[in-house]
Amino acid sequence: MRIRRVPVVLATVLTMLVLLVAGQGPVGAQQNVIKIATQSPLSGGQSVLGTAIKNGAQLCIEQQAAKILPGWRVQLVPFDDQAKPDVGVANAKNLVTDPDILLVVGHLNSGVAIPSSEVYKDNDLAMISPANTNPVVTDRGYRNVTRVVGRDDVQGRVGAEFAGKDLKVKSAYVIHDKTAYGQGVAEFFRQFAPQNGIRILGFEGTEETANFDPILTPIAARRPELIYFGGIYNQAGVFFKQARAKGITAKFLGPDGMDSSDLARIAGQAIVGMHYTTVAGPASFYPGAAKFAADYKKRFGADPEPFAVQAYESCWIGLTAIANAVKAAGGKKPTRLQVTNEVRKIRGFKGLTQTYTFDEKGDPTPATYFVIRIESADPAKWGQNRLVKTLRINPPPLKKK
Repeated sequence: MRIRRVPVVLATVLTMLVLLVAGQGPVGAQQNVIKIATQSPLSGGQSVLGTAIKNGAQLCIEQQAAKILPGWRVQLVPFDDQAKPDVGVANAKNLVTDPDILLVVGHLNSGVAIPSSEVYKDNDLAMISPANTNPVVTDRGYRNVTRVVGRDDVQGRVGAEFAGKDLKVKSAYVIHDKTAYGQGVAEFFRQFAPQNGIRILGFEGTEETANFDPILTPIAARRPELIYFGGIYNQAGVFFKQARAKGITAKFLGPDGMDSSDLARIAGQAIVGMHYTTVAGPASFYPGAAKFAADYKKRFGADPEPFAVQAYESCWIGLTAIANAVKAAGGKKPTRLQVTNEVRKIRGFKGLTQTYTFDEKGDPTPATYFVIRIESADPAKWGQNRLVKTLRINPPPLKKK
């Protein structure tokens, strides 16, 4: 994900218009109304995954809110962070002015979540992330920040071990997108590669999205056995397609930023046979998620993309915490701090993909990591990619300051 200058004023105005159209003034709580906000890219090149997060939370509210919070009207308030940190922060500053918002489900990008969650922290607003994997997200020890997925320091190690022990490659060239997410997971892959018999031939960051020839020419000359791309599918897909067109035959590997059917739509045949690691296997991989997948397709007319079911679970955990906070408040609307405290008390929550308990910094114990092989260039068959390996690994402990 790239960090660019953006029309923050325009985003702010649009957000305020959304609030006004919805009848939500910037101040003053509404009786018996609880709102859950989502923040994810709903426009731009990453909107496929961002929309899946919004839809997952929406389906959760429609199916669970009345059962968990009877007598309360629970509303979804979706925000478009455009995958840009300054837009995410601007949205965060707006949404915290609405006292009815008691939970945020998001973000997709760690580079957006990290600065936005500073705003949530200052306002005691609970954030449950369905997708953010950078270690910094939870290593700050903020009590209001929780996630349902694993971490890049573990995911990078899983990728390096798979490349060395399963793919048996001896050399790799590492590309990243210069973001907190993409560069972060690429650095962890580089860190663990030598331990798995892999020599790193190059490590390079780029914000390029259209013409990778200046990067591909030296890669072709070094002839690596593997190219690892730390970043998101909309950039990586173009890179992979141009690499194959240039005659590069190296194996491709990447993290969960590759996990979207849009990667196949962009790269086509170039990515058939490549592998990626992910913290969120397709819904079809989870026995308990079959009904979710059917309900999602019936509701939104499409199969759930990665992180949709994790967004559902994030919202579900949040609703449960809000209900516990309401009970503790004697049936009254709880404060944001009360909700935040109840999220961290969650133990043994049976979600659709796993049972959740969180450590003191908000990481799930354990988290699930997958290695997946892309089987087809047809985006419609993305859910049929082959599961190669599943690992359940506990997060590292919080480093005491």
